[in-house]
Amino acid sequence: MSHHGYKTFGGESIPVRVRSWLIVALLLGACVPGRAQWITQTNSLRPGWNSVFLHVDASHATLDQLVGNDLTNPIEEVWYWQPPLPTGQFIESPQVPVSNGSQWSSWTRLLGPASALQRLTGNGAYLVRIASNAAPYVWGVQGKPVPPTYRWTLTGLNFIGFPTIPSPATAQPFFEAFLAPAPELQQSAEVYRYQGGDLGATNPVRVLTFRTTRVQSDQGYWIRAGQSYNQYFGPFQIVDSGSAGIQFGDTRSQTRMRLRNVVNTPLTISLRQINSEAPPAGQPAILGSPQLLVRGAINTTNLTYTYSILEQAPQQWTLAPAGQPGSEVEVVLGLVRQVMSGNPGAQFAGLLRFTDSLGLSQVDVGVSAAKAGTTGLWVGGAVVNSVSHFLTPYAKATNQGDFAALLARLQLAQGANGFRYEWDPDTGRVLVFGGPQQKAGSYLVDGLIKTDPGTVPRPFPLRLIVHNDGSTTRLLQKVFHGVGLASNLVLSTKENLLLPTQLAVARRISAVHLPTSAGNTPWAFSGAIGPSATITATVPLAYDDQASNPFLHSYHPDHDNLDAQFTTQLARGLESYGMNRQIALTFNAPEDNFDALTGGAQDLGGRYAETVTIQARGSQSRQYNLLGSFFLKRISEIAALTTQ
Repeated sequence: MSHHGYKTFGGESIPVRVRSWLIVALLLGACVPGRAQWITQTNSLRPGWNSVFLHVDASHATLDQLVGNDLTNPIEEVWYWQPPLPTGQFIESPQVPVSNGSQWSSWTRLLGPASALQRLTGNGAYLVRIASNAAPYVWGVQGKPVPPTYRWTLTGLNFIGFPTIPSPATAQPFFEAFLAPAPELQQSAEVYRYQGGDLGATNPVRVLTFRTTRVQSDQGYWIRAGQSYNQYFGPFQIVDSGSAGIQFGDTRSQTRMRLRNVVNTPLTISLRQINSEAPPAGQPAILGSPQLLVRGAINTTNLTYTYSILEQAPQQWTLAPAGQPGSEVEVVLGLVRQVMSGNPGAQFAGLLRFTDSLGLSQVDVGVSAAKAGTTGLWVGGAVVNSVSHFLTPYAKATNQGDFAALLARLQLAQGANGFRYEWDPDTGRVLVFGGPQQKAGSYLVDGLIKTDPGTVPRPFPLRLIVHNDGSTTRLLQKVFHGVGLASNLVLSTKENLLLPTQLAVARRISAVHLPTSAGNTPWAFSGAIGPSATITATVPLAYDDQASNPFLHSYHPDHDNLDAQFTTQLARGLESYGMNRQIALTFNAPEDNFDALTGGAQDLGGRYAETVTIQARGSQSRQYNLLGSFFLKRISEIAALTTQ
């Protein structure tokens, strides 16, 4: 007869030409090593043979390290049941652990490192033997919690466990109550359990009194259900939580899963956050538990989501009976990276504990995150929507009396310092003559020059290319990404630093509003990237820069910076002006909504400010201020910028 097995598992756009590279870069960045969150499962052992079902993965250490090297540990043998899927073997009765030709692998204290079984994995059933003359022993196994995944066969016996509440013992449900939501399984199931002692007619023994026998979370049970395929291992399922739990790594900031009611009555599922235990020796240190938000309802006024801070209060969802509308709910969790302390790479971990209103199950899901750095290439843009005026207010009068009052208000007198003032009745303007500058009818200024910002008719976009190597942040006019001369992926300032045979797959990103140079030398920002921080860079543009200065036109006689004979270069301010651009990026503290607080390590935004100083002859200059917003997305985590 065939043996079938099954498993039930209980978001400023970037230009098209870099989009494919962005996708690859993000995928590569998301490949982070697994991080650990720790909890200890306690297993009550009696002298002789015991069954243990592990809901934690303890494969970080060998059995010799966990058991063999501890002389106070009475465990002598550990046997792991690992039936292949599918199998041609019909399992008629609970198997005696044997090494040859079976689905058992074992560790014994005698063989130690030579044993076939070396590590304890989660979602696995084990037989554990301690000496017959030993005292009862509580075996603590510290590991990473694993979401339930089960393999069920329609033919023969299954050696499985159930994620019931582990303690206290009086809280563990009886088989009758635990199986009540699955009446077919309750009626047809044959359940066998181990109770210590030698293997024989009374070990394992069939459970006949469902009403008075508790379902112990640390035990494995042999179960046969006839031709009924079983999907019931508790009243609810957690879908898409990941086989290793939730790993945010140093890039992800949001994740989602579904909670499913599998029983025929309404069910309330509760979720609370639990701190991780201290990691075992040799494992990375944990700085604390990550701050997680649970997404709430959408605010229809501004289209943002509300949230709840999980560690402050448990969350609950009441689900309709199985198969009915409302029997499932999507849960979206977000990580608040801004509150993570320590250096980049620092580890944070905890557990998500799910329980149900029937008191039947407790499922722990690990959650971990690493503090993100800011190294790599950030590409985005600024949108300028406000520019300062440079408007001079000129004096006006409506009649001679008004003209006299104006001069009195400005404390000006005819003939003082050689100045003479006249009122033009046609325009209302007041004209100035004479004085040290020998003015010949210029308008009289009435007040300070108006330099406050004003909105522009249409926002103006500016590309931003920013690279951070971990200590210095730079602004670039262009950058190349591709295979370097050493056949490695690089970010470079020059095309000739890329492998010539791989230029077809390389990419160049440019910012046309910034001046070019032969060496493509970037401009250094002062300050460090971070919430509420401001970084500034100064971009000079020489008045005679033929490649980039907008005032220069090589073939126009009035704007070529040459004299009338086209032989001598003119001084600054005659035909062309120099410019100095001081660019400041102020990073926003996130707004108080779910998406902003969990924006992630790949997105940055804030306030853009630029001061443009136009330099004329000598010390003459004029300033304009540009204001707007900016957005950056990290598209590569390569820390080094290759310049030669």
